[in-house]
Amino acid sequence: MDTRYARLLPFIGPLLLFGLWELVISAQWIKPVLLPPPGETLAYMWGTITSGSIWTDLLSTLYRTLTAFGIALAIGVPLGVMLGSSVPAYRSVEFLIDFFRSTPSSALIPLFLLIFGITDANKIAIAAFAAVLVILFNSAYGVMNAKKTRVMAAQIMGVSKWHVFKDVMLLESLPQTFVGLRTGVSMALVIVIVAEMFIGSETGLGHRIIDAQQVFNVKDMYTSILVTGALGYLLNLGFLLIESRIIHWSGKA
Repeated sequence: MDTRYARLLPFIGPLLLFGLWELVISAQWIKPVLLPPPGETLAYMWGTITSGSIWTDLLSTLYRTLTAFGIALAIGVPLGVMLGSSVPAYRSVEFLIDFFRSTPSSALIPLFLLIFGITDANKIAIAAFAAVLVILFNSAYGVMNAKKTRVMAAQIMGVSKWHVFKDVMLLESLPQTFVGLRTGVSMALVIVIVAEMFIGSETGLGHRIIDAQQVFNVKDMYTSILVTGALGYLLNLGFLLIESRIIHWSGKA
């Protein structure tokens, strides 16, 4: 495919979204009072960005998300690598990992409220808890599923176990680990937004969304939702760019 056209591909999705949005309004499937036209919503969003009225909430959510993700990264990757390097060790705690990974983290909000109270620490802790399980799981499986042929080749050549682990298994596990990191940061953002909605908060995009809904300010509500989606997309895109630079050999034989 021509590179000129390839560069346009990322814009197809947003155009389809806003095209469908406009179709819904034009066909009067939903009343404009409940779903304002995309042009008006985008103009309102641009106004909140240029005036700076949304920046406090955006930065608060970003701070909580990155803090929670940083904690999850610091715990999940080392622990996942350690468990993944020993299959018996991983199998011994597999039930706990899968049990809590399968439990909706939002269901644990009352527990974290009891522990941390209505504070920022609560929102960060519950988001970190959700993200660390995803990161740990992917890191462990990345190490366990490192390409056996390369590991065996290194062992046959007499490479020490430490260097096999450090130079082969860890490098082979990086693609799977980055899948966990991208999923983890998205999970952290989702839980932070939910926590901002339902736990006492004075700032944050989740707080802004629920406040706008309660006073029926639909333009501000949709603006906050769009900004939240854009934030999640940019975080994921950032990790994809980092991954493409670090794991440049991924997919090669």
